[in-house]
Amino acid sequence: MTRFSILKPGNPMINILPKHLGGHKGRTHRVFCIGNGESRKGFDLERLRPLGHIYGCNALHREFLPDVITSVDHGMIHEIYHAGIAQKIPCYFRDFTKVPAPMYHDMVECQVSPGELQKLRDRGDVFIENERGDSTEFVLHGAALKGIADIILKDGSHKKRKIDHTTIKVSWIKKPDFSNSLNDVMFEPNGKKRDHGWACGPSAGYVSIYRDKPEEVYLIGHDLYSHNEKINNLYKSTKHYVSKETSPTPAVNWINQWKTLMDWYPTVKFYKVNRYNDSRDKVNQHIKEWRNVPNIHYIDYSTIDNLV
Repeated sequence: MTRFSILKPGNPMINILPKHLGGHKGRTHRVFCIGNGESRKGFDLERLRPLGHIYGCNALHREFLPDVITSVDHGMIHEIYHAGIAQKIPCYFRDFTKVPAPMYHDMVECQVSPGELQKLRDRGDVFIENERGDSTEFVLHGAALKGIADIILKDGSHKKRKIDHTTIKVSWIKKPDFSNSLNDVMFEPNGKKRDHGWACGPSAGYVSIYRDKPEEVYLIGHDLYSHNEKINNLYKSTKHYVSKETSPTPAVNWINQWKTLMDWYPTVKFYKVNRYNDSRDKVNQHIKEWRNVPNIHYIDYSTIDNLV
């Protein structure tokens, strides 16, 4: 029977992680958690490899292969898996429950006629599936979108449109397989397993501490805010991301979730890396909600340069 310790000040949650669920032995001095905020545009992530493990989020795999990647969006999860990333590096996904292949008939093929199923596959944007091959397991996610949507056009204007759209995404599990479900690695303070439902960035931060037990966690590209009135993301207007004309995502969840992680691990030093760190705008400011958090520090890229 695995024993768990209750979270108390000075007793980081790494003490409750069963080794058989993937917790690493020992500690890694430093990890880098890479967000997709525009502040990291042009920053060479490759130079970080000798300095510590690199943890990425979502579409980072399109341009750079980190040591570990996390995603909590179903569309992006299947994009990552179909790209073969989980056969190369550990991946941590939300609700990534693997189902035995014989269940595919009951879960998919029995729901619609063969003709309708083929029509969905032919469309290419409704039923998305990688090649089955000799896979013995699969993961399925589905979503139904129905109602009135506010569509943002390329010229920035808005248009109301009625939608009635269903999407089905299937990933057939390939070998080797380094994919994991966040449900299996996230814990409450009492030791109960539960995905905290966090955004991708803080979830990746949790995974980095779960795996490596680092002394230092560097947040690069986790801008939290936007420097203007538009969405701040390097991959905006690409597949699985909102339009570049969208308003900024509210920062409150990111701020609170990172703060929770800092509170849980008081012996870990967190460094928010700003490009300038001179409060010239919201992206480069200190976060007021973190004002009394003793283990958060602010640095700029020159400090990273010195590490290199």
